[in-house]
Amino acid sequence: MNSAWCGREARAEAGAGARAMLPWLAGIGPFGFVIGVSAARAGIPPLAAWLTGPLIFAGSAQVAALALLGAGAAGAVVVVTVLAINARLVLYSAAMAPYWRGSPRWWRALAAYLIVEPSLAVGLDRYRRSAPDDRQPAHLYYLGGGLVLWAGWLATIALGQVVGTRVPAGLHLEFVVPLFLVGDLVPRLSVRAAGWAALAAAAVALAARPAPAQTGIMLAILVGVTVGLRASGDADPVPVPAAVPEPLSDAVPESLPDSISDPVSDPVPAPAGARSGDAR
Repeated sequence: MNSAWCGREARAEAGAGARAMLPWLAGIGPFGFVIGVSAARAGIPPLAAWLTGPLIFAGSAQVAALALLGAGAAGAVVVVTVLAINARLVLYSAAMAPYWRGSPRWWRALAAYLIVEPSLAVGLDRYRRSAPDDRQPAHLYYLGGGLVLWAGWLATIALGQVVGTRVPAGLHLEFVVPLFLVGDLVPRLSVRAAGWAALAAAAVALAARPAPAQTGIMLAILVGVTVGLRASGDADPVPVPAAVPEPLSDAVPESLPDSISDPVSDPVPAPAGARSGDAR
C-alpha cells in the first residue's frame, strides 16, 4: 500500500471523516433498526435478510428487496427493482468523478461502493476544501466517514433483527422508512416544504397499509417528494436581513480608471478568514 495512505496524518484525516459522519448516524440508526425489524418479519432466512445490507447498501432499495423476497418474488424481479431504485447513485458518482480522477482503481471501486446520501454530503464538503493537486487527505476523510456509516448501518440492521420479533406489530415502525427517505430526498429549501412532505408521506403510508408487497411505502415516498418539491417551488423568497451595509456609491468616484475593475461585474472577494458556503 502506498505510504501516503498510512501514517499519523492519514489516521487524523480518516478520524475527522468518521467524526463528521457521527451526526448522520443519529438519524440513520433508527432507519437501519426498522429495516432489521422488517427483515426479521419477512419470513426469509436471517442471514439472507442481513446480507441485503452489505450487498445493496441503500435503504430504499433494501426495503423493496426485503418486501419482494418476503412475498416470494422471482430473483430477476428483485434485481431489476433494486437497480432501478439505486439509479440515483450513478448521479452521485458523477458528482464525485472529478475528485476521484487519477486515484487508484481499487480506491474508486471502494469509494463507489460506499457512496450514498450521507457519504456524498460528508465527502463533498471535504473535497471542496481540498487542494486540486492533492486529493489524498480528502480521500482518507471520505473513507473514514464511509466506513463508519457502513459499520453503523450493518450493526443497526443486525440489532433490529435480533429484537425484531419482540417489537409489537401494532407499533407499525415501517412508517419510519418513508418519513426518513422523504426527509433525505426533498430539497430543504424551507421548513414549510419539509413539513408538508412529511405529512403527505405519513398520510399515504397510513392509507396504503393494505397494499401488497409493501408498495404503499414506495407510494408514500413518491407522494412525499412530489409534495415537498411543489411546496418548495411555492415558498416565499428568503427575506432580506433587516441590517444591510450602507451603499458604497458615495465613496466611489463617478468615473473609474480603466485599470480598476467594475465592482458590479467583478465579485468582491470574501474577507480574510471567512468560511465559504461549501465549507459549512
